[in-house]
This record gives sequence, structure tokens and C-alpha cells, in this order.
Amino acid sequence: MAGIYIHIPFCKQACHYCNFHFSTTHQQIPELVKAIAKETILKKNYLTETIDTIYFGGGTPSILNPTDIAFLLNECKTNFTINPQAEITLEANPDDITEENLIAWKAIGINRFSLGIQSFMDDELQWMNRSHNAAQAMESIALIKKYFTNYSIDLIFGSQLLSNEKWLENIETALSFEPPHLSCYALTVEEKTALGNSVSKKKLANIDNNKQAEQFETLMQQLELAGYNHYEISNYAKQGFESKHNSSYWEGKHYLGLGPSAHSFNGISRSWNIANNALYIAGIEKNEMFYEAETLTSTQQLNEYIMISLRLKEGVNLVNIEEKWGAAILKKLLIKANIFSKSQHIIETNNHIQLTKQGKLFADGIASDLFF
Repeated sequence: MAGIYIHIPFCKQACHYCNFHFSTTHQQIPELVKAIAKETILKKNYLTETIDTIYFGGGTPSILNPTDIAFLLNECKTNFTINPQAEITLEANPDDITEENLIAWKAIGINRFSLGIQSFMDDELQWMNRSHNAAQAMESIALIKKYFTNYSIDLIFGSQLLSNEKWLENIETALSFEPPHLSCYALTVEEKTALGNSVSKKKLANIDNNKQAEQFETLMQQLELAGYNHYEISNYAKQGFESKHNSSYWEGKHYLGLGPSAHSFNGISRSWNIANNALYIAGIEKNEMFYEAETLTSTQQLNEYIMISLRLKEGVNLVNIEEKWGAAILKKLLIKANIFSKSQHIIETNNHIQLTKQGKLFADGIASDLFF
């Protein structure tokens, strides 16, 4: 199983918390679409496996004309072996969801959506500088349900504006639509963002970690009661609706990233494209170096495996650790993990070490402490 990620770096406006690579100037869209198509040809030998997932991310891929998306999909089909049943996801914002677009997207092969709701509260959406309002958020879900069965809702919790009561209301509103999948993220303060600048200049209070933890616990409790599988730290799904594409990242499968700032991984090396639209386009056109790469050491591969697998419900597979890195490494890992077993943040079961609900509150820190 392998996947292709296509980064579309354009948005209508800049969300105050976002540090992804994007531009609100759209003049370069035609050039960039052509450049991504050419990169598809240049990288056609990067993956030899059948492609089971294609994911349009960003940015806001739903900004593109459906004919541009169809063009890029066709380039993938021309240069790679695509599973006829491949999961093909389009990230979209609610204000781009129309019946006309949905019909067009379905016709070209999109079969899954990742919908950037973030909140059902108008005041919070304005505070985030989102391009939609609460009414559009709810209307977009209702429209998607008319044409698609596989879609995900994104929500953000832990903002300075979001009370525990409002967060519970957000969860209840989302669940009223019975979505097959939810991705729920804790707000983070990133450098070089409007939110980061406001916090650094003390115009806005920093994140309240205790409140975030409370809201995460509420989320886990409510979605468990609603029958969702908490299969990854930030992701919840009804049976059979887990994201195949994102799961391939967490399971260490191979993937190719196309477009500026996109990352690729083939098992032993990682590469990443330049995060600058003009330089990316120029590099592609002149066939000059437009990406950097590194070969992962055995220790880096081990730490990456620990980091991503610990986020999964199944946890770190101890049999895999011993087979790939040896009995001595396994022994050291178990000694490290024992500290968190005593604090009831980790449990060992069926040759796996897994985070408990309490442990999921500290996932990144625990993973870091387990690194070699």
C-alpha cells in the first residue's frame, strides 16, 4: 500500500493559527497546476507499489476548478498504477461546497472529503479568521451527505475563546450529523502566525493546557459513547471509515508528496519540496533541484516508528521492534516504558505498548522520552 499527497498551496484568507505553506494570491494557480503535473512525471519511479490513496491537501484544494483536479488525477493515473478502488480525498472548506461542485467532484473520482469546519460558533470562526460562518458549516455537511457517504469533519479545541460548555456544544452539533469520521485537534500557537504574534506580544493569553486537557477528555468520552473508534490520537471513525491515507502515514507506509512543501517517504529516506511557490515552479520548469532529502539512520527510523505507532490505538508493536532493531533495543525500550506503566500512562498487552486515556494527554512527551 502506498499513497500520493498533492499540496495545493492557496487559500482565500489566512487563518490566524495556521503555519502550513499557502498563499492568498491566486495568480500562480495555472502555473502551479502545470508544475505539479510535471513533477508527477519526474517522480514516476519514486513509488513502485500500487497507489491505494490519493489526498489533495493544502491550503484549500477546493479552491481549484474541478477540471484542474481532474487533470492532476489523470496525471497520477498515467504515471502510476492506481488501485481502481483507491480512496481519493479532497480537503474542502464549507464555503466551497455547492451542489454543482459536489456533482463535478464526484464525476472526476473524488470519493472522500475532509471538511474544515473547525467550529460551529460564529464568534470563534471570526476569531480564527475562517472564510465561512456557522450556517455555512452546517449547510455544507448536509449537502455532502446528499452525494457522499465517506467524509470527515475537522474541529479545533482548546482555543482561548472556547469554553468547556461551548466545546461540548460543538461536539453535540457535529454528532447530530452522524459523520463517519472526525479529526479533532488541539489548538497550538505557532511562530510566524497571527496567533503566535498576538501571544508573543502579550496581546492574547497563551493556551491553557489544563483546559485543553479537559476538552480532550470530554471529546474522548463523548465520541466513545457515540460509538466511534478512537484509532489515532486526533482521529475517530465509525467502523470501516478510518482514513486509509492518513493511516498509511502512521503505519509507516510509503508515500509521495507533490507540490511545494510536500514531503515524501520511501522507507529509508525522506524528502521535502521547497516551500515557495515561485521557486518550486521555476525548479520544475528548469529541471533543477526543487527539494531536499535525507537518508534516515537506523536510530532515526526507530524513533520515527515509536512516535507514529504510539499515536495509534494498537500502539508500538514489540515484535516489530525486536525483528527490525534487535532484542537489546527491545529490552531498553521496555525499561523506558516501565516508568510510564507505573504512572498508568502506558499499558503492555498482546506484544504492544499502548497509551492509556490518561497517557494520550501527554502523547508527544511520552514518545520523546522513549526515543533513542
